[in-house]
Amino acid sequence: MPNLGLYIHIPFCLEKCPYCDFFSQPYDSRHSFAYADAVIRNAEHYKEHFDTIYFGGGTPSAAWWDVCRIMGKLKFDDSAEITIEANPNTLTQESLSSLKGCGVNRISIGVQSFSNAELRSLMRGHTSEDASNAVRIAQSGGFKNISVDLMLGIPNQTPDSVRRSIKILSGLGDSVKHVSAYMLKIEPSTPYANMGLKLPDEYMTSQIYLTAVSALEEHGFMQYEISNFAKPGYESPHNLKYWKSQPYLGIGASAHSYYEGERFYVKNNIKAFIKSIVQETVVTDRDNVNFSDYAMLKLRLNEGLTFTECERFGLKKEDMLRRCKLVPPDYLKITDKGISITKEGFLVSNRIIGKLTTKPAEQYVPVQIKR
Repeated sequence: MPNLGLYIHIPFCLEKCPYCDFFSQPYDSRHSFAYADAVIRNAEHYKEHFDTIYFGGGTPSAAWWDVCRIMGKLKFDDSAEITIEANPNTLTQESLSSLKGCGVNRISIGVQSFSNAELRSLMRGHTSEDASNAVRIAQSGGFKNISVDLMLGIPNQTPDSVRRSIKILSGLGDSVKHVSAYMLKIEPSTPYANMGLKLPDEYMTSQIYLTAVSALEEHGFMQYEISNFAKPGYESPHNLKYWKSQPYLGIGASAHSYYEGERFYVKNNIKAFIKSIVQETVVTDRDNVNFSDYAMLKLRLNEGLTFTECERFGLKKEDMLRRCKLVPPDYLKITDKGISITKEGFLVSNRIIGKLTTKPAEQYVPVQIKR
């Protein structure tokens, strides 16, 4: 299968952040070793060749030696982009040298903020200085493609504090090629849900987001997806597979896949994953991709959805233009080729995408989107 991506979930963390809803458990070297063996076993079972590989978590950099063991068994293109997620307090010269030596060529560092006050409110295990040092260590280790995660909507965050974080980030050197800037979402299953936190209100959150978009673009990080920004040519090819409904294989507890025409996932059970000869999967969809799912993902991108793509699903250009009339005009960009959502529209993208995808145009009733 050409152009196949691989996602490997490493579900171990040194400590779990109180806002995190991703599947993870405390790091244990014995479980991590056995888990890596199971990943290798599954990779050998699928017998695939990959053009992107992404180690997510959890904190994969906390188990970097196991990542290197896994890398030694994978088949991938010489030009493959291979990413590992990392926290600043898990990166050392030794770990970075080993990761670089086994083929990892991109690091995504979970900084979240360069404000120490904001980091304390997130209960992160590092400071702004630690984060800057982690980027510098990665640079000195030969990594020339570094991504940094920022978080928006943190308690007591302001547009000015976001702008200061981005200024610090932009001063860390040309090897920082990519930024992911995600909105903080309080999930009911997390400790954050019971802390009575004072988050920025809806207006302030919108200003924080728009400030981040503007400030990142001022420093050369161009928005290409709702939450992702890159220097030209450094958009994440692995994540683009998700948004463009291209095939990818997920290995590991809680990993999701779109592979050989099926969407499936692995249950959140580390022991079961380790014990199984081949990971047990739960199929959620056997398809041909439907229009709603395809458009929902594609409209997250700045490039948007073309009318040619709509026609593949039996929707004429006229149908889509009728639907567009139900959305305030400053939330959409409409050209002869297709439709995309503006940066202001991204703030209410779920509602906009719902209007463009869920019902036949004739059944639509215009609803004012709260602004």
